[in-house]
Amino acid sequence: MNVLFLCTGNSCRSILGEATFNHLAPEGWRAMSAGSQPAGYVHPRSLARLAREGIATEGYHSKSWDKLPATPDIVITVCASAAGETCPAYLGPVLRAHWGVEDPAHATGTGEEIDAAFVKAYRILRARIEAFLALPLAELQEDKSKLKAELDRIGNILP
Repeated sequence: MNVLFLCTGNSCRSILGEATFNHLAPEGWRAMSAGSQPAGYVHPRSLARLAREGIATEGYHSKSWDKLPATPDIVITVCASAAGETCPAYLGPVLRAHWGVEDPAHATGTGEEIDAAFVKAYRILRARIEAFLALPLAELQEDKSKLKAELDRIGNILP
């Protein structure tokens, strides 16, 4: 199964989701990330947070959703519509879920406050990914409506 973490810029949240998912996922499951308007770079604090968590950071880059290495089976949008952000709508025959996370790239304040925004985004995504991977995946692959319901439920989990 291919899971796409999708947002607008593909510099923070979707990269955190992709790297964390790939770090934790069972064999046969793979994540990728993309943006509808890619920033063209990965935010250095995203890479620093992943490294602090022991997650490999090599090879991650900001990319457009029209340059995906594989067709996704599941698309998870991670934009935060509460902040007035426009969520990209992936077209195609995929299972879709929304796991809104505030964009740490827009955090302001001291270095500690900005780092805290990246920690928060990472922890939210990690908790949701762990909940996803704890599901009976083989069973749910056979029942897409149950998988969709579980993905929607997981989108509300906060650590």
